Amino acid sequence: MESASFQGFDIAMHDPGIALITFNQPQTLNAFTHRCKRDLVETLTQIQMDDTVRVVVFTGEGKAFVAGDNISASLPAHDPARSRVGDIPRGHHNALGTYNGLRALSQPVNTAVRGLDKLTIAAINGFAIQTGLSLALACDFRLASPAAKLGSATLRFGLLPDEGGQYLLVQHLGLARAMDFLMRNRIVSAAEAHELGLVHEIVAAERLVPQAIELARELANGPQAAMRMLKRSIYNAAELTFGQALDEIASKTAVTDHHADALEGMQAFSEKRKPRFNRWLEQG
Repeated sequence: MESASFQGFDIAMHDPGIALITFNQPQTLNAFTHRCKRDLVETLTQIQMDDTVRVVVFTGEGKAFVAGDNISASLPAHDPARSRVGDIPRGHHNALGTYNGLRALSQPVNTAVRGLDKLTIAAINGFAIQTGLSLALACDFRLASPAAKLGSATLRFGLLPDEGGQYLLVQHLGLARAMDFLMRNRIVSAAEAHELGLVHEIVAAERLVPQAIELARELANGPQAAMRMLKRSIYNAAELTFGQALDEIASKTAVTDHHADALEGMQAFSEKRKPRFNRWLEQG
């Protein structure tokens, strides 16, 4: 993966294998367009298949992380040089178009983020509304600046949290609090989000991205094979019975116990030294 610019976001690579994705449309509060979504899904697919990428960090420029979708009739001109895909219809022109637009364009962003085996961090610098809230909740870790505001608020427009926000909020808040959050159109401060458990930590604005990179570096230096499998096992455990979860992690352990990282970890323990994981990645 190389540093590059695409429709609505830039990618900058940091060692060891940290992809920093920055949404770069502050004039529209980084609101997503259908072109941005397509490029982002394609980028995340490439990241999934690229072993050199270990951790992904998302953040935004200006006052917003991502403040929903760009519903303006005036969209930036399509720039093929910055896009991974050709221009496409955005849908929503009729009922079937809305269904197809959600299933083919909008919802795949969050499924791509949640489906990554690599760990993900949302560095929430400002407004994370609707699409932005769902994206942040689909990440594995969330840091927020004191200026961050998180909410869905789709009912203010008579709309639904149609990109998976209702599911993710139930997972993070539980049924009763998710009901209150959505039905009362709540947009909460960073401090309230921290109390609710929606963010892990509040970080001074000037330290937000550096601290997210520090966390990413800590995670990137851990045993990647085991961490990728454990991430999937944790999410699976939320939807499995105890017996199913035991069988699921046993099947993954049958792989990780014989991986080079596990052999290195056990040898380092016996030699009373710090393990050096991920040589299999360094060897290409």
